[in-house]
Amino acid sequence: MTENEISYQIRKAIFNVYNGLGPGLLESIYQKVLIYELEDLGLQVKYEVPFPIVYNDIVFDCNFRIDILVEDSVIIELKSVKNLEDIHYKQLSTYLKLADKRLGILVNFNTVNILDSIKRVVYKFED
Repeated sequence: MTENEISYQIRKAIFNVYNGLGPGLLESIYQKVLIYELEDLGLQVKYEVPFPIVYNDIVFDCNFRIDILVEDSVIIELKSVKNLEDIHYKQLSTYLKLADKRLGILVNFNTVNILDSIKRVVYKFED
């Protein structure tokens, strides 16, 4: 399955969660329910995935964790904030770079229009 195909399934799961729960809950609640939806779609899901930071060929265990990793290729960064800010996009771009992944999905569940709050973030994407 390509990153684009996975992305389509992720969006479907996000819509299901948003339509089922609505806005205004804690990020941790959305995470648990989204994991359920993704697995229900038959996707391989890992969450709170730890991985070390490598800097100058030195490995640092910094308790860094990815919110959700789907099919070992797409990172989902969850938010439940008033507005997505530029730093949220940069944050996910950094995660993609450090994890050597090409596609991330940034989603803010605290919104009146979920369609406007799902953003693709690409790092070295080749289709």
